[in-house]
Amino acid sequence: MSDTLQSLDQLSQVKPAAPEAPKYVKKVDKYNRAYATGKRKDAVARVWVKPGSGKISVNTREFEVYFARPVLRMMIQQPLVAAARNGQYDVICTVTGGGLSGQAGAVRHGISKALTNFEPELRSVLKKGGFLTRDSRSVERKKYGKAKARKSFQFSKR
Repeated sequence: MSDTLQSLDQLSQVKPAAPEAPKYVKKVDKYNRAYATGKRKDAVARVWVKPGSGKISVNTREFEVYFARPVLRMMIQQPLVAAARNGQYDVICTVTGGGLSGQAGAVRHGISKALTNFEPELRSVLKKGGFLTRDSRSVERKKYGKAKARKSFQFSKR
């Protein structure tokens, strides 16, 4: 608004500038790797994604060895399959805390975020699949006077 408005009629003619959609840029380090942190329950996964042959290693072991259950292996590969990038990226991750199921969820979340850092155009596909949303559910704390978080001790009238 370089010139000042003289009346309210001129105000209705002024069009506000349309807000631009945020631009996502490729974020890689000097080794051409994208990094992201994934979380689920108490598990935290640090994930690096780089172009390669599709090898996935978790805590310096093959992910087939680390995650023995097929459901967990399928869960980890979901973001790569949804983005049609299965076998195109090498994934290196270190994961700590929680159990195997939580760790697999954390790795999946980390892979999804790292893929969007490497290829920002994949964001819409991964967002639709729900892979970029952090699952905030965790174990409810134990309350005093109770056996567990909600379970009470056995009640006896007499």
